[in-house]
Formats: sequence, structure tokens, C-alpha cells
Amino acid sequence: MKILAVADIHGSQYRLNLVLKNITTYAPDLVVLCGDITQFGPGELATNFLNQIPVETLAVPGNIDTFDVDQGINASNATNIHLKRVMIKGVAFVGIGREIPPTLADITIDDGTVKKPLNKALDATSVLVTHVPPFKQQDKMFIGSHGGSKPLRHLVETCKPRLVLCGHIHEDPGMTTSGDTTVVNCSMGKRTEGALIEITHNIKVTIID
Repeated sequence: MKILAVADIHGSQYRLNLVLKNITTYAPDLVVLCGDITQFGPGELATNFLNQIPVETLAVPGNIDTFDVDQGINASNATNIHLKRVMIKGVAFVGIGREIPPTLADITIDDGTVKKPLNKALDATSVLVTHVPPFKQQDKMFIGSHGGSKPLRHLVETCKPRLVLCGHIHEDPGMTTSGDTTVVNCSMGKRTEGALIEITHNIKVTIID
């Protein structure tokens, strides 16, 4: 499976045009959008942007996407995987959008048939899609501090998903490998246009710049 992963479009048609250009260039099977589709809404803009993407798309809202953006994603051709688990070509994708709460123990994930605790829905074969990165994993801000989530880092170390796709920290796009988990910050910024990920027996990541 070939994935084009992007985050932090922030309501910019220019950035979306870069996504569309890279779809043409790389022909991904799937686009994954890791939040901050808009700049504080509105939901209709998220629908408009997502409907311009010509391939299957998964999305979660980001921390500055207003709550009507969820409805905007739901009204689009994309699949909103916030607090959901979906299977695409035999690969499980689990989504946690917006800010990561202080405790993840109470989060349940809907797999289409039942709701499960997050740690039961996530395993070593899964792809975890978040907006915020795990603590100290592609989360270094320009002032030198780390903006990632400690509860998310603990979850990743416990459940060991195969791949984590995130954004949010614009200053630190790239990839980190920790054990069997690859973390990719696919934020679009001045230097980068997201990431191309190929999933086979191994994971190959190319940061697009």
C-alpha cells in the first residue's frame, strides 16, 4: 500500500494544490490527513477541500478545527476516523484527532460493530493516525522544547503500533523509529509537503520536499 500522508493544510488552497500535485506525481492508494484541515473552520471548507482529493481519503480533525469540521468531514467523500478503527486493504487504521486527553484509558474506539477500549483496538499491525505527535518523537518546537503528548507516547510504547502518522508541530517534520514503531510527522510547512509511505513487509518513508 502506498500512502500520501499530510497534516496542517490550515485552510490553504495553495497547500491543498500541493497535495493534488503529489497525488498526480506519486499515485498513492490512499491519502491520510492528520488534522488542521481548516483554520478554525468552517466545516463547509473541510468538505470542499476533501472532495477535491481524487483518491480514497482518511481524515481526523486537528486542534484548531472547529467541531463543525467533523460534520464537514462526514459530509465529504473522505472517511472520518476520529475514534474509529477501519480496515483498508487489510491494514487497520485507528484515529485519535484533536488534542490528546490527559488520560487515554477511557477512550473507546468504534470498529463498525462494537466499541473497544483504545488499547484493545490498537496492536502491532495497526496504523495510528493522530494530530499531535508522541512526546519527544518529531515534536521539537523552534524554541527547543517538546510539544508532543506524554500519554500518547506511553500508549505507543505499550501497544507498539507499526506506524504512527501525525502533524501539529510544523517545525519538526520527518520520521523517527523506536523499536518496531515508525513515527512520521507529515506536517506541511515551508520545507515539506507531507510524506510518502509504502507499506509492505517493511515500511519505507520518503519526506516530500
